[in-house]
Amino acid sequence: MTRKAIYSGSPFEELAGYSRALVDGDWIFVSGTAGHDPAIGGFAPEAEAQARRALDIIAAALAEAGSGLRDIVSVRVYLASRDDVMAVSRVLGATFADPRPTNTTIICGFPVEEIKVEIEVIARRQAGAAANISQVEQ
Repeated sequence: MTRKAIYSGSPFEELAGYSRALVDGDWIFVSGTAGHDPAIGGFAPEAEAQARRALDIIAAALAEAGSGLRDIVSVRVYLASRDDVMAVSRVLGATFADPRPTNTTIICGFPVEEIKVEIEVIARRQAGAAANISQVEQ
């Protein structure tokens, strides 16, 4: 099996020695992804907007791997505050269709204070399926 690294251009990928995603056969492992938005030069103040942006970045990495959001089998959500659980859960609920992926949510701290949410996923490309690029509704 061939392994392929996918990079998003984040300076932290080089600094910390990681890939945005790693493709190993039909499996795609996407690193924890924060919702940095270059259009505003940082992070939206709401966790919900950060979650949507993180899912957009994840969708782009999956598309480059020939996959899409529907192929996600596992999600890990890291939140800075338990106060954001419901807002981010609504974004995830609107994003994923049956069969929905597994989900673990963890409350933690981040090195950048503005980060409220980070999302990590594992996906498995469906054999013979065309790339399915699902964009998260705003």
